[in-house]
Amino acid sequence: MLQLVLASASPRRRELLERLGIPFKVSVSKAEENIDRGNLTPEQLARELALLKAKDVARTLEDGLVIGADTIVVLDDEILGKPKSREEAGRMLHLLSGRSHQVITGLALVEAGGGRVQLTSEVTTVWFRRLDPGEVEWYLDTGEPMDKAGAYGIQGKGSILVDRIEGCYFNVVGLPLTRLYLMLKERGYRLSR
Repeated sequence: MLQLVLASASPRRRELLERLGIPFKVSVSKAEENIDRGNLTPEQLARELALLKAKDVARTLEDGLVIGADTIVVLDDEILGKPKSREEAGRMLHLLSGRSHQVITGLALVEAGGGRVQLTSEVTTVWFRRLDPGEVEWYLDTGEPMDKAGAYGIQGKGSILVDRIEGCYFNVVGLPLTRLYLMLKERGYRLSR
């Protein structure tokens, strides 16, 4: 089996991948996420960004299977990235309040040395409950929204903002484990005890 390499600095993705029990190492992608969106759908964009990260790391390796991932939040065709300010985070939370949105993670597996490439994506629908202004301010005060796409983390204090989800919970955290496992299983990887 090729050594698995996670092309992400995300501690959440690292923790999720550790749950599978398949050994891996981390090599953070330094790729600039400048992709011309053109006519790309949000799913296509997430896959292209994941592929960009995985290829960037694969170029630095002699061998290995690189996992690239990119998670985006989409509300009414608007992509809500990581907020650049408290004000922007507040705007996102107010937009999400009482509504549903999609969380899309693109996944790429790239074999170092010019080997096989696999691409897929996972979509989960998330419904926020209606938030009152005090709750938004409280959540902003936690600092949690600042490094999260869509300005919330479902695995942390942001869990109380969510009414329900349809789809993969782990996708919302940032790494759809079942989808990834099935891709790895296809390549011959097995879970350890």
